[in-house]
Amino acid sequence: MRIGVIGGGAWGTALAQVAARGGEVLLWAREPEVVESINARHENTTFLPGVPLSTRIRATGLLADLAGNDALLVVAPAQHVGAVLEATPVGDTPLVLCAKGIEAGSRRLVGEIAQAVHPAAPIAVLSGPTFAHEVAAGLPTAVTLACADEALQAKLAARLASPSFRPYASADVTGAEIGGAVKNVLAIACGVVEGAGLGQNARAALIARGFAEMTRFGLARGARAETLAGLSGLGDLVLTCSSTSSRNFSLGLGLGGGASAADLLADRRTVAEGAFTAPVLAEAADEAGIDMPITTAVCRLLQGVSARAVIEDLLARPLREEG
Repeated sequence: MRIGVIGGGAWGTALAQVAARGGEVLLWAREPEVVESINARHENTTFLPGVPLSTRIRATGLLADLAGNDALLVVAPAQHVGAVLEATPVGDTPLVLCAKGIEAGSRRLVGEIAQAVHPAAPIAVLSGPTFAHEVAAGLPTAVTLACADEALQAKLAARLASPSFRPYASADVTGAEIGGAVKNVLAIACGVVEGAGLGQNARAALIARGFAEMTRFGLARGARAETLAGLSGLGDLVLTCSSTSSRNFSLGLGLGGGASAADLLADRRTVAEGAFTAPVLAEAADEAGIDMPITTAVCRLLQGVSARAVIEDLLARPLREEG
């Protein structure tokens, strides 16, 4: 199975490294310096410096070069997936969606975007607790690989699996996507807890209450509870709520320390997807009557409300039953 990767950031490069264990890989990157670095030095010095890459990985700056692959791993940021896929020759080539988020304006999950642009392409979702530098270094990692087509899921899993990269099967594409999208927002909130010095008790409570929000929203959208409690939901949530290796957690860390969202988001070379997903998620939740106070709090922080004021409002909410 010939694999193409759309996206030359840290995560796209790490997935190219995973796929290269089983054969040749063609990676598309928007940045010419990334293409040159990978082809000339077998390293992505811009987004994943210090990690030697397989010589089986070749990079290109032309989306047209991806024609003829047997599957495409789509790792472009969620807000740009539609535009990138429109320019990519896909046809009926399976698309493995590896970006996490909800499109602003349309409120579409990445899978819904992909199906609208390329309706003949089978869809799979790869999601889970994955820091790119650990995956690229070959450290043990487990992910959810969700696909409605069981035969395709098995074929993709066999192609990507290795002793250090274990894909677990699921047919719940929606659940895998929602877990990955919502956890980005909650990771910002956990970063705020850390940045404001609120302690480990508060962070644990926020993870638990955040998971309750994820579950309420996911079930309302047709996700399965076991998916949300698995690798692509709770597993990913725990990872990204606990480390500065998470861009979303780092964004929250800065907000909790008093920095402005505008300043923290000024670096366009790194994308904290939760900042784009939060307002869209809050709108969808409000429309459906789903209570998501942590998500609402993150939106207020991104709008410029001080962390102190947002935290005080959360702590002043009426007492209620857990659930």
